[in-house]
Amino acid sequence: MAHSAIPVIETDRLVLKGPAPEDYPNFEATFTSYRARFMGGPLSEYESWMLYAAEIGHWQIHGFGMWMIHDRDTDATCGMAGGWYPKGWPEREIAWVIWPRVEGRGIALEAVHAVRGWLYDRMGWDTAVTYVDPKNVSSVRLCERLGAEIDEAAPTIDSHDVAYRHPSPARLRSSQLTDGILMEIRCYRDPVFRTKGVPLD
Repeated sequence: MAHSAIPVIETDRLVLKGPAPEDYPNFEATFTSYRARFMGGPLSEYESWMLYAAEIGHWQIHGFGMWMIHDRDTDATCGMAGGWYPKGWPEREIAWVIWPRVEGRGIALEAVHAVRGWLYDRMGWDTAVTYVDPKNVSSVRLCERLGAEIDEAAPTIDSHDVAYRHPSPARLRSSQLTDGILMEIRCYRDPVFRTKGVPLD
């Protein structure tokens, strides 16, 4: 899939676009740092480059992949979110990574909610998982806020992770979960709202 054919997803605060060469520096800085400790890192510069090439190639192979998250006002990149299904994965995953110093603004929640809707509506997914290291408290919290629950019957990648099962499209339509997610996202847009304590994403 050519980069120009990768769909663009827009939310109130974000624009999600296919990964481009000019977006790589922040990706490398994140994956070669301690921030990547729950994602198989820190990686070497070469490993980081190979992973980014895989992010781009994933779109060619599967027709879906990871979007680069851009701030709508500044166009700065904030991280990545999307579908991920490399060789060896038991099933399709909804994954994300947020750059350091960007946490606590609800960006991951807004981006992942948008890409999950796209994967369900446009790709016809009826389920998805997210593989999380239980020590990654921020990702565990985000899974729970998205309505995902631990699926003990689902195979995982290795002995260090657990599989969180996302709610089905039908459950999202028939419950108040989506309303709760949208309400939280609106709170992050409100300048009066300020989070306290540990960032949630």
